[in-house]
Amino acid sequence: MADVSAIPARRVRSRSHGGDGAVVDTISGLPDVILQHIFTYIPTKYAIRTSLLSKRWRHVWCDTPSLSFNSSILNDAWINQTPTGYTAPKMMHFHLKSDKNHDAPHIDKWLELVTSRHVENMVLSFLLLKYSFPDFFYVNPCLKKLTLKYCDMSPECSVSWTSLKKLSLVRCSVSDESMAKILSGCPVLKSLTLNRCHGLSYLDLSRSLRLRTVVVVERSSSVTGPKVIEAPHIHYLYLRYAQFPCTLVDVSSLTEADVDTNEVITYSDKVMNMLEKLQHVEKLTFGGNLLQVLSVAQLRGVPFPMFEVKALTLKTRIFHYVNPGIKGVLQNSHDLKKLTVHTIHCKTKPAKQLVSSIWLSCPGDQIMRSVGILRQSA
Repeated sequence: MADVSAIPARRVRSRSHGGDGAVVDTISGLPDVILQHIFTYIPTKYAIRTSLLSKRWRHVWCDTPSLSFNSSILNDAWINQTPTGYTAPKMMHFHLKSDKNHDAPHIDKWLELVTSRHVENMVLSFLLLKYSFPDFFYVNPCLKKLTLKYCDMSPECSVSWTSLKKLSLVRCSVSDESMAKILSGCPVLKSLTLNRCHGLSYLDLSRSLRLRTVVVVERSSSVTGPKVIEAPHIHYLYLRYAQFPCTLVDVSSLTEADVDTNEVITYSDKVMNMLEKLQHVEKLTFGGNLLQVLSVAQLRGVPFPMFEVKALTLKTRIFHYVNPGIKGVLQNSHDLKKLTVHTIHCKTKPAKQLVSSIWLSCPGDQIMRSVGILRQSA
């Protein structure tokens, strides 16, 4: 599909010749609602430029339910006249990216506009920008999906996002106190993502009764994610830690978990303690780095917890550093019905042969209960 954002405004109009030789502008003949739907797929600056084409196009963009801006044009005079000309009573999407401190006054103005238009989905990215959200930002009864990148989340007022269902924080600064305040203002939150955030040590989700999905990603040891997670109501947990896994206090409602470390780490009792909290989970996914840690535990004779897992997925290269860990998990998964291995070929030995050798090392009756599916991927 062609990149429509790269098409100059003068080429937006499509002409064809009618039976009498007259030129027909087929695009301008479309209803406004269709044109505005098309505008939602291109940067707002290109949508606004169409107003220069003719009187027909002058105000079409003004009712577009989605706006998208970045720093390169945020200070342009014509862009900052947009709030006065924007007439859509309801806004569905707003995307704003800025990395310049002098953008702050314009950001306030835009946030005030989108809040007044009951925006439902918002993405804000403030790389290298020292910006503090105004109090009115934290009060929005219509917001349903919010993604914040490189933001300082320190609300001084009460938070009221009463319709928010999905919250994603990427490289944000947020303290335990601030997170508690945010969560208290999101009574219907269903999904929470914390990607390389810092300042958070104890993630208490015990009062988030409708929260079902939690994703925590820590890419490097320099970024500290939550070290303790208490989430008694969630059903799905995705964990990626750089070095040391976090402590799971209460995840009693979990039905699915995907766990790995981003780096190969030395054996730690915290790993086995975390696995004990996942004993009851029916669908588990373990990554290769975690399996290497479990291999060390297996070779040291550390007892593995008994798993109730029915569907187990292993995302790893099959080689001797992970074999003992896989063996330990399989030997303690007596209810296993389905095993999926996402792997690549190793030079030392075909992956399928190695997996077969692991299965053969398990009790004979377990082989009958397990269904092996091997997916070879590059």
